[in-house]
Amino acid sequence: MAMMTTTTTTFFHPLLPANTYKSGAAASSFVSVPRSSSLQFRSLVSDSTSICGPSKFTGKNRRVSVTVSAAATTEPLTVLVTGAGGRTGQIVYKKLKERSEQFVARGLVRTKESKEKINGEDEVFIGDIRDTASIAPAVEGIDALVILTSAVPQMKPGFDPSKGGRPEFFFDDGAYPEQVDWIGQKNQIDAAKAAGVKQIVLVGSMGGTNINHPLNSIGNANILVWKRKAEQYLADSGIPYTIIRAGGLQDKDGGIRELLVGKDDELLETETRTIARADVAEVCVQALQLEEAKFKALDLASKPEGTGTPTKDFKALFTQVTTKF
Repeated sequence: MAMMTTTTTTFFHPLLPANTYKSGAAASSFVSVPRSSSLQFRSLVSDSTSICGPSKFTGKNRRVSVTVSAAATTEPLTVLVTGAGGRTGQIVYKKLKERSEQFVARGLVRTKESKEKINGEDEVFIGDIRDTASIAPAVEGIDALVILTSAVPQMKPGFDPSKGGRPEFFFDDGAYPEQVDWIGQKNQIDAAKAAGVKQIVLVGSMGGTNINHPLNSIGNANILVWKRKAEQYLADSGIPYTIIRAGGLQDKDGGIRELLVGKDDELLETETRTIARADVAEVCVQALQLEEAKFKALDLASKPEGTGTPTKDFKALFTQVTTKF
């Protein structure tokens, strides 16, 4: 909530004659308008004149007091990062912590070990996104939510890379994409909506337009199908949202590459299909600050380091995007 300062400016308006000025008009003359807004003041004068009714011009000035309110300061946004113990989630949480003048960072992790891993202070909560009640304390009172939770496949034991072939993967019971990427994300969206959040940033993956994408075959669990379903649920929720479908994630430094946005997995048909986790994290943080990021879904990748111009203007980046899903 913005803290407001109020000043009262006195204007002399010749179209409000003293002999016809009514008490009802006096009450209506106190109107909040932005400071230095001549357009708003012209509107105010017109409204005041119509309230007083038609009268002959008397040449007399009538005192009209206009209350002008201006935002003095803005309180930091309270932002919850779920999946804050993950490799990308840790970076987002850290970036928010570093920008304390803009954000109050909260984290949600699944275990005590994850909380300790990110130096878990009081603002890091432990909860299970599959259980709505367990995440309620973390969501209460937040302004925005960044969803970075995802089902994680496990490699079956006994794989020997020296023998060739491909490793096999599985998901733990209850931790399949259906439970985590669909039900778990739906629970977060519902809880955030009930809390009255102003925006949700959801990080997913490119490839969701292709039912035969290799990621869907991991553990025969259709991870991109369930992610896509959660994304659609968010887009239909009515909450301002930004859906970021990242390319292949790399553990590299951010801020040194030109970022690329696209739609409908078009970037997967090019040679630029990867992105540093740190860059994904920065796009998440920027999305919380820019109106141009709201009600949009985008694919995200980057040019190789040393080519192009490192992205600094994130408003321009989001402006390139027109897709809502």
